[in-house]
Amino acid sequence: MIPLAAFEEIIDTSGAAPRIEALLPTGARARQLLVRTLLLGMLLVLADHRPAHLTRVHQALTALSEDDQRRLGVITDWKNGPHQLTYRQAEYTFGLVAGAPAKDEPDGLPSPVLQAICDDLLEASVPEKARNASVSLAVDWTDLETFSRPPPAKGGPCADPEASWGHRKNNLLRSEDELFYGYYLSAGTMAREENGPAVPELARRATVSSCRHDPVRAMVPVLTAMPAAGIPLGDVLGDSGYSHRDPGAWALPLRAAGAQLVQDLHPHDRGPKGTHHGAIISNGNLYCPKTPRPLLELGPLARTATGEQAAEWDRKTTELARYKLGRITADDADGYHRVQCPAAMGKIRCPLRPASMTPDRDRPELLHPPDHPPACCTQQTITVPPEVNAKTAQKHDYPSAAWRHSYARRTSAERGFATAKDPASNTIARGWCRLMGLTPILLFTTMLIIARNQRITTAWDDRQQKNAHRAAAGLPPKTRRRRRKTLAMLTAAPP
Repeated sequence: MIPLAAFEEIIDTSGAAPRIEALLPTGARARQLLVRTLLLGMLLVLADHRPAHLTRVHQALTALSEDDQRRLGVITDWKNGPHQLTYRQAEYTFGLVAGAPAKDEPDGLPSPVLQAICDDLLEASVPEKARNASVSLAVDWTDLETFSRPPPAKGGPCADPEASWGHRKNNLLRSEDELFYGYYLSAGTMAREENGPAVPELARRATVSSCRHDPVRAMVPVLTAMPAAGIPLGDVLGDSGYSHRDPGAWALPLRAAGAQLVQDLHPHDRGPKGTHHGAIISNGNLYCPKTPRPLLELGPLARTATGEQAAEWDRKTTELARYKLGRITADDADGYHRVQCPAAMGKIRCPLRPASMTPDRDRPELLHPPDHPPACCTQQTITVPPEVNAKTAQKHDYPSAAWRHSYARRTSAERGFATAKDPASNTIARGWCRLMGLTPILLFTTMLIIARNQRITTAWDDRQQKNAHRAAAGLPPKTRRRRRKTLAMLTAAPP
């Protein structure tokens, strides 16, 4: 059970309550329920694995001890004696809170004020000791179905006009999408640094957008605003749903904000995609014009690959790296940089570069150089403008072993959504929140993620403490990996 003081500290650290209070109208009669108390009641409900209903918020607040109720304003002294908060007062205050930061004309996207408040609340839920543990984020989106019924087939309004039809993956054997009516929930979850220790997988940013909007474009402003808040961007890990967008929607804004992309490429973006001064554009890099075609068409390693197949795959990607034009300068202010021929760098042997034809024959050799050498073969270096590979360039060569090991960290985003959708704790299935509109749903979703962060932090601290006790006793840390038994192992076991 998460203590009440922990939630109070999160709300106070974020500064969200006084900012929302400043947006609310003031009248002659003071409200009994303060915004701070309302936010606290929302957290208590979701931390207790209860659905996001206002009746539950009222029940959670009135179930506190009498001292806490008086301290939080749930019980106040009126002229006729003590008065306990009523559900009508909770409903009225929540209506004011949901309406103040909302847009005058709702369009399915949160207002900057609302998004900033949710960002501060989420950041306050990350413990101070974990904030500098990693700057890598794994991003993904999932479905968030509204409680409203879709609009009639013949046309007409519905209870939640900001929602829209969207696509989601099903859990059936067939790989088909299914329709749902609601919103997209996007989140950025902490992932460990490359070759670094494990970190608690806490969600640092999240947003909700209508399905009529692209969730990638809705998430980009949330991520690019982090450096201004003093949170540097490191590796940003995303699947092909992010990398397949046009460069101005995803790759360019994040690179400008200081992020390094580690992403899977869509099948339409893999392989050779034209040339630049004769060099082949492929998988985010420039390659020698005589690079073997099978190497350029390498895709990601299959999940079912054996150890021998993975070793052979890595050998091919290592050989492919020898044909890559090497970067010799960093990007200038306009995004231009210079690259050099792989033969001039001594990675391959080419007759057009006599200095590369040394007795060392452990490097690939071009037996048939181009009859009419392009600029990448004749010049010492070539200039690469920012529009070349703007969409597919990333931190590691795709699909090398370094890329595969780095991209494997993206599963933290999947685990984050799995805990948010777990019916044993909180589930965001249809009916978990019966309020309509983006603003109420985003507020409750933010509180759900905060409660989830607190559970992850508690479990992480408990596991670290147990590992410390095992280390003091001379025992190795307890592993969480489960041994997988195959059919061959079971059939070989004695009766």
